[in-house]
Amino acid sequence: MATLERGARVSGRWTAALCLATVATFVGWYGPLQILLGKQADLIAPLSKESVLALVAGVGAACSMVANPLWGALSDRTTGRWGKRAPWVLGGAVAGAGGLALLAAADSVAGMVLGWSVAQIALNAPFAALSAAIPDQVPVERRGTAGGYFGLAQTAGIMGGTGLALVGGTVLSGYLACAVAVLLGSLPFALLRHEVVPGPRPPWDLGDFLRGFWVNPLRHRDFGWAWLTRFLINLGNAVALLYLLYYLQDEVRIADPAGGVFVLTAVYAVALLGTVLVGGVLSDRLGRRRAFVCWSGVIMSVASVLLAGWPTWTGAVVAAAVLGVGFGTYTSVDFALVTEVLPAAADRGRHLGVINIANTLPQVLAPVLAAPIVAHLGGYPVLYLTAAAVGLLGAVLVYRIESVR
Repeated sequence: MATLERGARVSGRWTAALCLATVATFVGWYGPLQILLGKQADLIAPLSKESVLALVAGVGAACSMVANPLWGALSDRTTGRWGKRAPWVLGGAVAGAGGLALLAAADSVAGMVLGWSVAQIALNAPFAALSAAIPDQVPVERRGTAGGYFGLAQTAGIMGGTGLALVGGTVLSGYLACAVAVLLGSLPFALLRHEVVPGPRPPWDLGDFLRGFWVNPLRHRDFGWAWLTRFLINLGNAVALLYLLYYLQDEVRIADPAGGVFVLTAVYAVALLGTVLVGGVLSDRLGRRRAFVCWSGVIMSVASVLLAGWPTWTGAVVAAAVLGVGFGTYTSVDFALVTEVLPAAADRGRHLGVINIANTLPQVLAPVLAAPIVAHLGGYPVLYLTAAAVGLLGAVLVYRIESVR
């Protein structure tokens, strides 16, 4: 596997441009996920809003699960004067803004499904390219720090998307504001053109291209365990967060649940800011990844237990802070860990895309698990205890990875 020279550094301009494009991508995702899709489902089908939101989120996540590794693999093969990652960042942003515009005009469940599917497919192109750009240019011993900045940008995007969705006032204006942010934020990275020059690739063969998406977990055991631990931790989080708006509305019963989601997101973001860079830097300095991932997963499970046993506004605020502390460290260090178990440097985009299925598949499965639990199997307390148990299992299994300390 090709590695970068120890001590190599990337420029501050490159890091800033990558972070800005990441912020824009997450604005496009989380403005809808945190606020707009829920409000739109309530407007279109108030008597079945939970089922509508589950359907739209599940179909969109399924599209994302396929799109991310596909765009990553195609960016691996891209050559030309614009580099191999930048064209996918800009093209995906343009198409993603178009998907958000479709959502803004949707007045039916079918329209919501179509618009969100387009947005999910398109926005995975910049995310796949940006993820692969980090191991392209950042040496192993600095990837915890780079993962910290990457996680910081994702959090800023979540906050920015939630804020734009609220400040916009209406569902229509919220979607359009997010679309503009997606477009503008992608431009600096696309124009900077500071990439490793791609070498020649083997001739195109569709069979080889498709077979490359299968990574045998028996041959690449650490890659398989890294995938599974990420899947379980993200499944726990997805189950916990899917119905947060409705949890505040129907269980905690606050007057402004949408505003409550924004406050909780802000609390979460502030707590995350305190650990995302610190965790990444410390893991670089200590040369250890697994302990950071494990304990951050344990902390995130504690947040779900708090939501189960303390269904009050105060309990929700405390849980958001605890989740932020855990997820901050997890975001930066797990990303660094994953880059160290990729099977081949030439296929980083493809293999990171396969890893990112562990982020998106939980979004598909979360509605399947959460909807019957809330409706028939004990409601929100059982939902959040289930989320805690799943996340805790993922945290413990990280020690099955042997090639990373």
